[in-house]
Amino acid sequence: MAIYKILFGTYTKRVSQGLYEAELNTETKQLQNARFIGELTNPTYLAISKANKVYAVENRDGQGGVVTLDNTARPLAELDTQLTEGSAPAYIGIDETRQLLFAGYYHRGTVESYKINADGRLTHVDTWQNNGSGPRPEQTSSHIHFANLTPDNRLVAVDLGTDEVITFDVTAEGQLTEKARFKTDEGFGPRHIRFSQDGQYAYLLGELSSLLSVLKYNSEDGTFEHVMTASTIPSDWTEHNGAAALRLSHDGRYIYASNRGHNSVAVFKVVNEGAEIERIQLISTEGAFPRDMNWDKDEAFLVVANQDTDNVSLFARDSDSGELSLLQKDFTIPEGVRVTFEY
Repeated sequence: MAIYKILFGTYTKRVSQGLYEAELNTETKQLQNARFIGELTNPTYLAISKANKVYAVENRDGQGGVVTLDNTARPLAELDTQLTEGSAPAYIGIDETRQLLFAGYYHRGTVESYKINADGRLTHVDTWQNNGSGPRPEQTSSHIHFANLTPDNRLVAVDLGTDEVITFDVTAEGQLTEKARFKTDEGFGPRHIRFSQDGQYAYLLGELSSLLSVLKYNSEDGTFEHVMTASTIPSDWTEHNGAAALRLSHDGRYIYASNRGHNSVAVFKVVNEGAEIERIQLISTEGAFPRDMNWDKDEAFLVVANQDTDNVSLFARDSDSGELSLLQKDFTIPEGVRVTFEY
């Protein structure tokens, strides 16, 4: 038996106060002991470093950025804030090797890099600004929705607004140099990307199109090439849907994508050595507007946060078939968005 702790980032538009914590009990196969642990405004994304610091997005007095919190204290103890005029980031990635942090600013269209100091506090290093737009109403300007490492330790940023995936070289101090640019089909609206274990392929999720694409990654020059695309929703679904979170199993055999609108998790089987995907399951999240989802170390359980219905659903995952089965649907976390396990 194991008890895992989980941190939840949320919106604070209705009833949430900020960050919450809960436990997954692998013996009872239930979530338990939810509690409020830190007051922030719309901390929709967070990441935990190996030094046990929580880096969360924060909006405060017309400014947005990243706040550093000590995860050994309850409530969480604030150590540092990196706030500037404007809205907060949509994504935070941590580079443990170089002790860097990357933030993707959705509304600003920027990627920011920070040095993580010995005490966990941040020092701003570099800002990269994108420009452009796309054909859909949500694409009036650049919207960086993801900024994290490639398997070969470059940085990759995903721009939902301009339908682009941008690759960067990164120095030891965090300086960014654009290396390559991949353009999706117009209106694809890319949101998140994951890489195969061998680094040969990447899986790119389109929020606006509800599509999942397989891309070939070339580590020599950081370029991508489109291989194939599959839908995350049924062909006869006509109501609004926005694809959100993307997870790839450690063995590289299965991919999971959450659907906001269809309110489901789409499960894909990966075949042909990573080059092809096939949707094998669509399962209800038993709530409205599912956002992030994450799993335990063994990937035996998947936790999904439903933002609009303030509930978290727990699924068992069959590692052989890849399929999910519902275990729990009535666990309360208000306005849940981000799900991350503490180890």
